[in-house]
Amino acid sequence: MEQTVAIVTGASQGIGRATAIRLANDFKSVTLAARNEKALQETAGAVKSAGAEPLVLALDLREPDAAKTLVSKTLEKFGRIDALLNIAGAVPQVDILEMTDAQWDDGMALKLHGARRAAIHAWEALKKSQGSVVFTSGNSALAPKSAFAAVATINAAIVAMAKAFAERGIKDGVQVNSVLPGPVFTNRRMTYMQKYAPAHNMTVEEALEKFPSEAGITRYGQPEDIASLMAFLVSPAGKWMTGSAVRMDGGEIKTI
Repeated sequence: MEQTVAIVTGASQGIGRATAIRLANDFKSVTLAARNEKALQETAGAVKSAGAEPLVLALDLREPDAAKTLVSKTLEKFGRIDALLNIAGAVPQVDILEMTDAQWDDGMALKLHGARRAAIHAWEALKKSQGSVVFTSGNSALAPKSAFAAVATINAAIVAMAKAFAERGIKDGVQVNSVLPGPVFTNRRMTYMQKYAPAHNMTVEEALEKFPSEAGITRYGQPEDIASLMAFLVSPAGKWMTGSAVRMDGGEIKTI
């Protein structure tokens, strides 16, 4: 089956950017969504160079109407949707006793509700194309810690939500999975390390060097690692996978 149109949220940086560029090898057109238009335009240039036609939509998926706009503009431009990859979502890393209601709400608004609305609005188009949805969670869903309470809670909710969408998808012919990345080296990871290092009497360089062994992982992940997994899940080769929560974290989570 020909793969034609993919939507990638969070496409301005990190995993979202890498996924959009990777999908340009397989899809004719890729819609790029995020808040930073300048960064999206840079991603669009890379997508075009890789062989796909980009559509840039600078919008904030925390806003209730943004997902509807994302889908309607994609259909207006390309006429169909074959894959929706929900990657947008930054959740504050704050201790559970210090996290404010506003911080909880902000984290859920983008990563959970923004993705939920996007899937709902795209569903009819995905039924027509017998397409795919991927939700991005994180391995903290499997091992919550007090310092990452909101991240873990929202990631766990995403896995459960993806399972529910997947059950409906079996009836409607829409493939749905979630991906649980581990420590991926992005700008967000660097920001975390800049806080982690002084708290542990290290330089940032020392912290970056020691973290993989202390975390018990083979190495830091790269955005391209997760992008390759995303591409597989929405490809014909990965089509029989549905309702799966796929962890890729270099072995950080030790439980079965």
